[in-house]
Amino acid sequence: MNSFPATNLIVTAIFILCLATMAAGALLAVLTSKLMRSVCGLVVCCIGLAGLYYFLHSPFLALMEILIYVGAVCVMFVFAVMLAEPDEPANEEKPGAVVVWGGIALGAAGGIFWGLTRLGARTPWPAPETLSQSGSVEAIGISLLTTYSLAFELISLALLVAIIGALAIARTGRRRA
Repeated sequence: MNSFPATNLIVTAIFILCLATMAAGALLAVLTSKLMRSVCGLVVCCIGLAGLYYFLHSPFLALMEILIYVGAVCVMFVFAVMLAEPDEPANEEKPGAVVVWGGIALGAAGGIFWGLTRLGARTPWPAPETLSQSGSVEAIGISLLTTYSLAFELISLALLVAIIGALAIARTGRRRA
């Protein structure tokens, strides 16, 4: 029995707050029709995810989440939205198509969630390393350059493509008719 039940309550409340922040930001990002609100929802979702990283004793990953995704990617989205043509013609779809594609997306998301949940419940997971070594910057650096080097390089390529896209949008600017 835990001698500090108030501590468990506070930890649970912080975890739920991080989850709620992430879920609210994700819902705002996908359900709004305004682009700037979607970007703000993405920012809120990334901040909630950084809170979860910090909650899992990875302050370095939490800081990198905020610096890279909120500080770079979301700011690039804001610049792209600001530089985009404001008078683009609206793409009007049939109302039935939205329901069909929404149902397909919901079914695919449910299938992925079910598969990942099943995989997580049935996989024998190795015991975690000691807390002092698993979240250190040295351990993360060694992992990035050995075990996860391919993923690290793919992320750097994705960021390079995002920067080139932002430069291409900024170079052409707004066209005046």
